[in-house]
Amino acid sequence: MLSPRQRKILRLIEDHHRVRVEDLSDQFATTPQTIRKDLQRLAEMHHIVRFHGGAVLVGGVEYASLTARAGDAAEQKRAIADLAASRVPQECALFLNSGTTTEQVAARLSGHQQLRVIVDNVDLAAKIRGYPGFEVIVPSGVVRRTDGAIMGAEAVDYLRQFRCDYAVIGAAAVSEDGALLDFDLGEVQVCRAMMACARHVILALDARKFGRAAPVRLGDLEDVHTVITDEAVPAWVAPLCEQKEVDLALAS
Repeated sequence: MLSPRQRKILRLIEDHHRVRVEDLSDQFATTPQTIRKDLQRLAEMHHIVRFHGGAVLVGGVEYASLTARAGDAAEQKRAIADLAASRVPQECALFLNSGTTTEQVAARLSGHQQLRVIVDNVDLAAKIRGYPGFEVIVPSGVVRRTDGAIMGAEAVDYLRQFRCDYAVIGAAAVSEDGALLDFDLGEVQVCRAMMACARHVILALDARKFGRAAPVRLGDLEDVHTVITDEAVPAWVAPLCEQKEVDLALAS
């Protein structure tokens, strides 16, 4: 059984995905030691994972549904997509991986000319194939029924035949040590191939992804050149990007 305060703390973590002991201590007008005991109780019940100074929601093993993700931080994703699209020049080759933010980026590229877009999602390919000036390419592979993502060794081998100017990718989470994380190993392998075969990698994701948890490692911040997120990004992200020599751009 959880106390009323512990239930409130759990709801806060579910809403914000991460909390800090000092903030909870101020909010609930109690001592840090009491908050640590509350967090320890939540951790013992496998609701959260503790870290020094705070806690995050247990990442789980499966992504939320596509419908739920599409409505999550929708305004921020649109602003991020505007900025990401502005970083992609005309007349270039582009990898675009499956995701709700990258789908917004694709929509904002509709005015570009002479783009060769290699996309790992049949639903997204169907949406953008009619854009004037677009050549849309999809790899062979297994199509995931839930969202149209293309996965498998065939897709990875196909992507490795290209050398694109840009890759615009997403991730489910970024940890405080700079690890890029996701939920599906098959999807991660396809995204890794895109990253490895692009001259410039743009990671586009909303600020709530920072500090979250997910079970599959996609790569590291060092593997990307530009991170585009919104202004609500945690304070630790900018120093980490500077340390990793990654350009951080904030969409307002």
